[in-house]
Amino acid sequence: MTALLGISRLIDRITEIIGKSVSWLILVAVLVSAGNAIIRKIFNMSSNAWLEAQWYLFGAAFMLAAAYTLSQNEHIRIDVVYGKFSRRVQHWIDLFGHVFFLMPFVLLMLYFFIPYVRMSYMSGEVSSSAGGLIIWPAKAILLFGFILLALQGVSEIIKKIAIMTGNMDDPSPYAPTHAPLEDVVLPEARP
Repeated sequence: MTALLGISRLIDRITEIIGKSVSWLILVAVLVSAGNAIIRKIFNMSSNAWLEAQWYLFGAAFMLAAAYTLSQNEHIRIDVVYGKFSRRVQHWIDLFGHVFFLMPFVLLMLYFFIPYVRMSYMSGEVSSSAGGLIIWPAKAILLFGFILLALQGVSEIIKKIAIMTGNMDDPSPYAPTHAPLEDVVLPEARP
């Protein structure tokens, strides 16, 4: 288990570096979008390449940060139901979800994306819009995002098993997400 936890830590570190780095793509996308809008309004000019560049940037930020989101346990779940269970049951739910839903989906996407990206690259596929960009880099970002998500899925499975077998402390101990109303301290009403 020690070797597997070492692999998990390596995957987590790579995911963290990439996840935090791609947050800058949002700023770049906003600047490209704002610059394109300003040029369009002031000079009455526009470019499909700039529009597609901002789509690529937003898509890259989303796909490349998906694994980081999973590593931070920030993915969407139904907390109203999930939060009612003990932490041990939550770990079982997470493990089941990772093994039977996340990993089959990610592996299926990889199975289809590898030839999809290869064909796009080999054909030199470009946008059908006039002045558009080449398309294979955007498709490659999708593929790379799913590769990262698959690796992070493996890391999460290793960590869940380690926590459940007592080989690792729970990095996010049980804390109900919704505090009862009577525990909320309200400021005093002013006359």
